Amino acid sequence: MGADKLTNLMRRCGLAVAAGLMLLLASTTRAQQPDGPPFSLPFQEPAGPTTWLYEQHFGNTTSAFNYGNVWYLYGQGLHFGVDFEAPCGTPVHAIADGVIVVVDAEGFGAGPHNLVMEHPGTGYTSFYGHLLELPTLRKGDVVTRGQQIGLSGDPDGTCGSRPHLHLEIRSPDYLTSYNPVSFFDVNWHMLASVGPSVNRFQQDLDTPRRWMKIEDQPDVIMSGPYLNNYQRPWPPRLERRAPVDTPVARDLGPLPEDVEVR
Repeated sequence: MGADKLTNLMRRCGLAVAAGLMLLLASTTRAQQPDGPPFSLPFQEPAGPTTWLYEQHFGNTTSAFNYGNVWYLYGQGLHFGVDFEAPCGTPVHAIADGVIVVVDAEGFGAGPHNLVMEHPGTGYTSFYGHLLELPTLRKGDVVTRGQQIGLSGDPDGTCGSRPHLHLEIRSPDYLTSYNPVSFFDVNWHMLASVGPSVNRFQQDLDTPRRWMKIEDQPDVIMSGPYLNNYQRPWPPRLERRAPVDTPVARDLGPLPEDVEVR
């Protein structure tokens, strides 16, 4: 073998070794980065019959199929959060450090009261719906993980019909709602097994395996096209009408002195 060929071979081997070392270093660096679920559950007490129970999954649920044109009109017909059954007055806690963005946002629904929180550094916001009372927090308030931010209520305003907390994880622009399963260090299957009759998934007999698992649910694009207008559904569509949710309350108290009405 000539000197030139030997030099070229050594050069190529050196490049290959260097590339391998770079890949090893990159994989080691990624492994050292924290990548665990960023959020905690909104309740401090463990799940149980006297505290709270997991009630409805995110996504392609039977309630979403039956009542999506009433409750989830702008969420592609899917349930774009998770529901936790809880007695009225159950303390609700921040799922992570954050900043209050909106209180009682009419555009989000989920009355009688709600709250939106931004979580800097995560790329996500959280939404808490069906709160019992107007939260004492205001826009710009800084909260810490586990801090009480409100009380769980009832969308009917009765505290006897459907008391629950509706929780969403959204993008910073609020246009995408994500399946929360991977955002919490929680065994969702276990929660579902000890909960009430957890709202199961709606089957499309034309694609019977799609969206039938807790983990296998599509992200929801607000105002996107309907995803669950099935022609051959199972179970069949219910004929009864959906209860009408209480609208978000509006604060009719006097305006602050530094506010001008134009």
